[in-house]
Parts: sequence; C-alpha cells; structure tokens
Amino acid sequence: MPVHLPAQNRRQFLFTLGAGFITCSTGLLAKEQSTQQSDIVYLLNDTHIGEKHPPKSPVPTHLREVVTELVELPQKPACVLINGDLALRDGQPGDYRHFARLIQPLQDAKIDTHLTLGNHDNRDVFYEVMQAQKPSAPPVKSRHISVVQTKYANFFLLDSLQKTMVTQGTLGTEQRTWLANALDAHTDKPAIIFTHHNPRLGGDPVHFPGGLTDSEELWELLAARSQVKAYIHGHIHHRSNAEHKGIHIINTPATSYVGNPDQSTTGWTVAQLTPNGVTLTTRTNIKDHAWNNQTKTLTWR
Repeated sequence: MPVHLPAQNRRQFLFTLGAGFITCSTGLLAKEQSTQQSDIVYLLNDTHIGEKHPPKSPVPTHLREVVTELVELPQKPACVLINGDLALRDGQPGDYRHFARLIQPLQDAKIDTHLTLGNHDNRDVFYEVMQAQKPSAPPVKSRHISVVQTKYANFFLLDSLQKTMVTQGTLGTEQRTWLANALDAHTDKPAIIFTHHNPRLGGDPVHFPGGLTDSEELWELLAARSQVKAYIHGHIHHRSNAEHKGIHIINTPATSYVGNPDQSTTGWTVAQLTPNGVTLTTRTNIKDHAWNNQTKTLTWR
C-alpha cells in the first residue's frame, strides 16, 4: 500500500474520493521550479530495516547513503518511490521507527516520498507507528492505492501485500477494477505501474512462484490500454529488464542486501523520464561495482 510522506509546500493533493481516486501531484510553484528536476524520479525497494541493526551495519548504511545523496543534490527529484519490504522480516514496530528516522532527512529537505509495502511488512503495525499516514477513506478497503502525477508520467501505486510473511502477492478483483477505472481517467500521459511483487510472466521463470498470483488478469487490462508503458517491481533483490505484450517489466536492485553477491549488488535507480521513454541509471553502494552509473534507455510502445 502506498504511504505518502509529502513536502506540503511542494505538492498539491487532489482528493476525488467520490470517483475512487486519490491523486498526488508533484506540480510546483514557479518560484520552486529551479530547485527541482521534474523529469527525475528516484526508485528504491527492499530496504529491510530492522530495529536492532547497528547504526553502521550494512543494511541501514545502504539506505542512509542514498538519502545522503538525495538531500545533497542541488536540484531535488520530482519524488522518491520506495517499493516495499521496508521492514526486516515481519514488520515489527521498532523496524518502522528505525526506518522513519533514516528517511526523516528526505522530509526535512522537502523531497516528496511515497512508500509501498511488501510481504515482509505489516500494515497494521506500520500505521500504529506512523499514524498520520493512515488514509481516512481508502478507495479500496484494506488497500491504500493512488496515482502519483509527474511531468512526463503518471505512476499507479498498487498494494500487492497479501499477508505478512507470505511470499506471493495478490491485487484482487476490487483493486484491479479500481486500476482499470483509474487508468481510463488518466490517459494524458504514459502510465507506469508501481508495486512490490514481480509479475509471473515476461521474465525469468525461477521468479514466477513468488510473484503476483493474478498476473494474467492484471496484464489483460494493462495490455488493452495503450498508455500503460511499464511495470516496476522489487521483491527479487536483483536487477533485470523484460517485456510482455509491449509493456516493459523493470526489476530494480534491492537497497538492503542480495542473495548472491556474485550476480547482483545493492543500490537504487535514478529514472529520467521523457514523453517517449525513460533512461534508468543504476547507482550502487559499492562505488567501483560494474553496475555503478550504468544506464539503459527504454522506449515506450
């Protein structure tokens, strides 16, 4: 479920709950435009912050490094999206308190930050710790979903958390119906789907069992809408790109840790959007890693 930590003086909120939408716009006042790169979005996922992680241990240090990079930028990005598995294992209160402290500098720097939850999170515990982020009237019951508007793309943040510590994710009929309606109401820009779990199609078969159980149903509605250009997920703790029915599937590296350091590494992704595509730049915590500052440009269908 996306949770929004807004810089209130930098963003407008448009609540149209009667239509079942919560839309967050990253539009700025004219005097603020020189301080923001409106075509840049930072992508993180799988932070896995634990209450008892020592301050200088690798996992919190990895998140702290990207936060430091962000707050020191002379021009801030349009927003930061953190795609699930915020907590270490099963979403303990201390995990979220530690996570909140680590990302506080983003709020202090007035950088809009959007969070989704993954299978290692617990939505009830999360909201107990960060009570101000609980929506009073979610468009879909028990799912906090929204549309984040940027200059060159609309991001549709979905809630794929089925149950804490259950590897598979599920959107469900009600959320897919909401998504179809939201996509139909936002046809002005390319649409990018943003959720924690990987789809069970268009990629490496070894990852299918842990992904979305309703991938086929989701793709049927996505493929039918030409404005849908990409699907961004985490969950895999690796980096890859695939395509299914013309829609790019973007798997971004974990910020926390990897299962096989010989094949992957930790980091984050800088997405530079244009009307016709996106250039993805991988940033790694290991500065001399082969992936660091590698770029890949994807063209929209």
